Amino acid sequence: MTPDPASRAGAILEIDLGAVVANWRTLAAKAAPATCTAVVKANGYGLGAARVARALVTAGCNRFFVATLDEGIALRQALGPKPEIAVLNGPLPGSSEEFVAARLMPVLNDPNQIEAWSRLTTRGECPPAMIHVDTGMSRLGLSPMEFEASIEHIASIGAAFLISHLACADTPAHPLNAIQRERFLAARHRLPGLKAGLAASSGIFLGPEFHFDFVRPGAALCGVNPTPGSPNPMHQAVRLAARMLQIRKIDSGESVGYGAEHFMSRPGLLATVSIGYADGWPRSLSHRGCGWLAGTRVPLIGRLSMDLATFDVSAAAPAELYPGNMIELIGEHYGVDDAAADAGTIGYDILTSLGARYHRIYREPDAG
Repeated sequence: MTPDPASRAGAILEIDLGAVVANWRTLAAKAAPATCTAVVKANGYGLGAARVARALVTAGCNRFFVATLDEGIALRQALGPKPEIAVLNGPLPGSSEEFVAARLMPVLNDPNQIEAWSRLTTRGECPPAMIHVDTGMSRLGLSPMEFEASIEHIASIGAAFLISHLACADTPAHPLNAIQRERFLAARHRLPGLKAGLAASSGIFLGPEFHFDFVRPGAALCGVNPTPGSPNPMHQAVRLAARMLQIRKIDSGESVGYGAEHFMSRPGLLATVSIGYADGWPRSLSHRGCGWLAGTRVPLIGRLSMDLATFDVSAAAPAELYPGNMIELIGEHYGVDDAAADAGTIGYDILTSLGARYHRIYREPDAG
């Protein structure tokens, strides 16, 4: 009999594609009548771009965003010819023909990309382009001066979409949100034939005036809270559990881990667990993170090391303390955003750092 790979895995990552689909449907309903697309860059925010996108195609999503050309080519191979795939970083010099070959929509961010794409459009059929206008992020996108200088050129290349990106959408009261919306409206007025999209995950919750023709959620599909400071409207889509390798008694006054930075204030029980920063579990969770064992919170103590973490399991039920049992690191009690808060980062960082050593289990959506 072939052993179950999960039985020998140091850590198991469960990805609930049904929750991802439910999140997309929630966001689609929130944004309607605008179309809801999906961003699956960074390997679907760590969940697996191909698996996530296939589930969303079945649910009705027909436009996806990735960051790079390589991501776009891989997703095209996974999904086949029909869904639209846009590449947010646009074509690097000399790569435009690869976009055409893979039927990828370029997001054109500067005059050089527009010029390179225009040379292709004069030679034959190309996918429609997206124009990115910078309205306040000061990252990618045409500056106001570049946009004005490129208006006629944009009209000649058959661009079909206009996008921008909100810098402060997760802070609804920030004045830049309204400023960016007004700037985007002005750009849209200059190119009225283009479909417009401004809102990503958090922007959807700023209200219908930010929805335009389509929205493009990403991390919210994976369960990250798009409304920080308020209850999370998204379903948790991941569960991470790591295996206890050893249980040991420890006396008061003994040190734990590299640097001897933690000293036991009382006798206790420690569990050494098969997870570390090589697995993408943040080193910044040292002394601050936790896990859950059969409903009991167990703190992470000492420094997190490359392959191992140490938890104080003194409060856990004795029947749960044996090598091979699992401590939950992301799940019902401790979500992605909780781990991010303890690590001093954001949920996006936690998800996109999820490592390759985990045994992955995908839970498919229910039929229908």
